[in-house]
Amino acid sequence: MAAIEPGKIRNVAVVGHRGTGKTSLVEALLYQTGEINRLGAVEAGTTVSDWDEDEQKRRMSISLTLAHANWQERKLNFIDVPGDPSFQGEARCALRVVEGALVVVNAVMGLEVGTARVKHLADDLGLARVLFVNMLDRERADFYRTLAQIQDQFSSRCVAVHLPIGAEHELTGIVDVLHMCAYTSPDGGKEGEPTAIPDEMMEIAQAYREKLLDEVVQTDEALMEQYLGGEELDAHAVASALKLAITKGEVFPVACGVATKNLGTHALLDLIVEGVPSPAKKGAPIEIEGADTAAFVFKTLADPFAGRINLFRVLRGSVTADSTLVDARGHAKERMGTLLQLQGKEHTGVKEFGEGDIGAVAKLKDVRTGDLLTDREIAAELPEIAFPEPVMSFAITPKTKGEEEKVAAAIRRLAEEDPTLQLRRNQQTGEEILSGMSQMHVEVALERAKRRYSVDIELHPPRVPYLETIRSEARAHGRYRKQTGGRGQFGDCHIVIAPLVGGVGYEFVDKIVGGVIPQSFRPAVDKGVQEAMAHGELAGAPVQGVRVSLVDGSYHNVDSSEMAFKIAGSMAWKEAYAKASPVLLEPIMELDVTVPDEAVGSVNGDLNSRRGRLHGMEPAAGMTTIKAEVPMAELLTYAQSLTSMTGGRGEYSMHFLRYDEVPAHVAQKVIDETQKARDLVHS
Repeated sequence: MAAIEPGKIRNVAVVGHRGTGKTSLVEALLYQTGEINRLGAVEAGTTVSDWDEDEQKRRMSISLTLAHANWQERKLNFIDVPGDPSFQGEARCALRVVEGALVVVNAVMGLEVGTARVKHLADDLGLARVLFVNMLDRERADFYRTLAQIQDQFSSRCVAVHLPIGAEHELTGIVDVLHMCAYTSPDGGKEGEPTAIPDEMMEIAQAYREKLLDEVVQTDEALMEQYLGGEELDAHAVASALKLAITKGEVFPVACGVATKNLGTHALLDLIVEGVPSPAKKGAPIEIEGADTAAFVFKTLADPFAGRINLFRVLRGSVTADSTLVDARGHAKERMGTLLQLQGKEHTGVKEFGEGDIGAVAKLKDVRTGDLLTDREIAAELPEIAFPEPVMSFAITPKTKGEEEKVAAAIRRLAEEDPTLQLRRNQQTGEEILSGMSQMHVEVALERAKRRYSVDIELHPPRVPYLETIRSEARAHGRYRKQTGGRGQFGDCHIVIAPLVGGVGYEFVDKIVGGVIPQSFRPAVDKGVQEAMAHGELAGAPVQGVRVSLVDGSYHNVDSSEMAFKIAGSMAWKEAYAKASPVLLEPIMELDVTVPDEAVGSVNGDLNSRRGRLHGMEPAAGMTTIKAEVPMAELLTYAQSLTSMTGGRGEYSMHFLRYDEVPAHVAQKVIDETQKARDLVHS
């Protein structure tokens, strides 16, 4: 297959909140274009997109899926994107390489938090947006209520281009007010050619066509003059002006239908061709200078048969089979081998992908998500996919002892597919910490690790990395003397400890004068103090924010040694620490929580109960973002609570801010728990 010219390509990410029917809509679009010969169903696990075992079991999209179709001699590349916030990294990958976003909205639930999230991403990337109000045949579905909500919360420039004929179970078709025609419900069959608008719909269709023209002519001065002068507007001129307005983000058309019945797909396909700009019109989403050929890898998949598959968007030139490109990250040469066109899990070999097209390639040596491939070495910064920070962490251990390396290798392979999964070792607690966007996100990863790499992994709540410090100055004397019949051990030191400004770090000051302790033994005192500081006396946590001054001591010509002074330093530290008002410190997280307006009161109350400090609220389009500081210890179970309070419509992000002193009553509980654990170890 020869490369397709950029002007005949439409790249569209199908996005929206979970459960709006995105996968069913992609299925209907593929069916209507003849790419598939039957309409699959999510419930039956027969759709092109949700082909993975995890997706079929959970009946939801987990990874983005690439599909394509031909309509009006145009190639349409669809990227079906998961709507659950657990997998929002997939949306960021998809939106980075398309010109348009098809935003799917549930006609019963209206605009939901996941839709607002992708709207902001699309805003930032300057993408054209088309909205599709789905599930109009459901009970309590209301197109006009949903349209009003979209105009209120999404943008006042949203304008209906399609209208339903009937409502709920009496829905019989849709009206296309752009082309002034109608489509009757095919009830799951192929949608036929357009028909005349029913007489009872003509008045409302004319009214909404006027609203559409009002929005379009405001973006074109010539059309505005004709419109105000009462002239008949040329249909092609209106379509051209609408496309330009959609491209510039000045108008957002709202279509409608029922994906599971294939209603509205004919008109939607026309709208995508006419409304979403081509790569030739919009230009590359990532500018690259100095190369004739450039491709951006936006997703890595682990296919059970083909191995690792990299999905890419051609930014410049064309990518051909068996060509050699340079990876800008590692500067290694990569032979492209066989190029693949994906239709869900089905692969078709192709010879070339032209500029603006989206394709795939298998078995590259060291290419991963976010890499840039060029035909020659160039000085270029890698394009960024701004992945969200993980918000939920678990300690992980293998069920079978000795498989730690196997577990780490499996998680690393999964993180190649999904960079929002992060594995790190907490040096303080010694735990392997796996972080993700939610508990479900982490659980899905572990299920895949078991199925693909035969490793069983257990989850545990992570230990909070407490620290300890002091609030006052103290002096102590440490003397270590031991006589064993031969040469003995003798070390003697006086230290003064004091808090450091800022409460972090460690400083050792040598104030010995007159050689009361030889220079060769003084570092041993420092070492003994630091080893003792690794496990504080309160809760066994490392001690920070201390200046230790070695001020006096004595030594023995024969019996003194580095080991003796190291032990003496440790003894002096423990005595001084007990007298220096030691306190426990805990990590404080900066938290941003976005919730529906009606849930703000209960969420704020819950944050207060978690010892949170509220810093402000930012309302926007029916949702409010609450900013707060909350101790990490209080957030280990926050995801479940937020889901319960908001009915699954709330989401949050957080990052480490600083360490703060633990209130006395809370600190005592931590200290008591630590003592119990010590007693169990020694019993």
